[in-house]
Amino acid sequence: MNSSVRTWRLLAAISAGSLLLTACGGGGDDDDTATGTSTASATPSSSATASGSAAPANTADGTLTIGTLLPQTGSLASLGPPEFAGVSLAVKEINDAGGVLGKPVAKVDSDSGDTSTNIASQSVDRLLSQKVDAIVGAASSSVSLTVIDKITGAGVIQISPANTAIALSDYPDKGLYFRTAPPDLLQGRILGDTVIADGIDSVGILALQDAYGTGLADQAEKAIKGANGEVVEKIIYDPKAAEYSAEVSKIKAKDPKGVILIGFEESAKVIQELVKQGIGPQTKPLYLVDGNLEADPVKALGGPVLKGVKGTTPGASAPGDFRQRVLGVDPSLKAFPYAGESYDAVMVVALAAEAAKSDAGTAVAKQLEAVSKGGTKCKGFKQCADLVKAGTDIDYDGISGPIEFDNKGNPTEATIGVYTYGPDAKLLDAVDYKSGKL
Repeated sequence: MNSSVRTWRLLAAISAGSLLLTACGGGGDDDDTATGTSTASATPSSSATASGSAAPANTADGTLTIGTLLPQTGSLASLGPPEFAGVSLAVKEINDAGGVLGKPVAKVDSDSGDTSTNIASQSVDRLLSQKVDAIVGAASSSVSLTVIDKITGAGVIQISPANTAIALSDYPDKGLYFRTAPPDLLQGRILGDTVIADGIDSVGILALQDAYGTGLADQAEKAIKGANGEVVEKIIYDPKAAEYSAEVSKIKAKDPKGVILIGFEESAKVIQELVKQGIGPQTKPLYLVDGNLEADPVKALGGPVLKGVKGTTPGASAPGDFRQRVLGVDPSLKAFPYAGESYDAVMVVALAAEAAKSDAGTAVAKQLEAVSKGGTKCKGFKQCADLVKAGTDIDYDGISGPIEFDNKGNPTEATIGVYTYGPDAKLLDAVDYKSGKL
């Protein structure tokens, strides 16, 4: 996802791996003594400043420390609560099972903000000063691109539960960047296939200007054209614009049968303009994506506007017991975007640390691909860790899917859910789940 948005899900209507954006808050408790958690504030550390001073290289100290770089503020703040909850649940279950390398896993939470601020860079400085071995985040692909060099340059793993931008697939990351959400090669393909299957063979695309928006738009366009459809207009817009009348006018002039909108919270303004110009969802079919499918400002438009709107989001249907376990961590959750991917990110790092017999980031990274595929299938930390300790090569299957990292840190197989809005502006259960290899 991404900026990137990665989901799942929607309790009461959705699985733990889909849908975007719940209410702000609920991420990063101030001091969780049970799991060794503290919240990293958005201030530069003394050892690695926001100006880019090098942080000390990560080395083993016997305790696996997980940092989070997830949105507590900014345009993706609604993603934060389920992602923080997924991480916290994983740490709790790992520690309940005896921890990693015989010690409890420690956790340090921090805010990623968005690309309009320097919060992510400052948070990373603070996390590195606290000697984290792996950082879960960011949710936004564009935010990740601003900090990936700093993280991997310190010998620390970066593993995102929601980055989907294709630009990150070949990034020179020293073998230290991974993600549990699939690149938009798959979501774009399924989005395009869904549009064509609905009989929409001419499409206008509106996408925000960042790595996530442009990459997903390109992949959707490729799929539509590959199925003999036509993209009559593709407009890349400024997500910070005050209004979108000119962009919508260009789409209207080409008179497509349907519209794809790829964005985040600003999508509500775009939809309002579509309605104003007579090409809104009740006139021409509208298709959304993980970044805006359940954004609060979009949902606030109400059922009369959103009824029948479809959208795609990464994530398989998660078992109900997982949703209940996540609610045990944060009872206020109403939706579960990327909760499963966040949970799996911590699990695979912990299992790789057991396999490496080390908590050092570089050592753990070398085992991540190995524990995710090719061995004895297992689920849950205790079952998998017991096998690792017995010398068994494992293949961890997660809540979000089989994971199976390739040598670039991408999952090689994933599932995309296709959802639709009902008359009350609430998402219904997925219309379909489509799996594919990348």
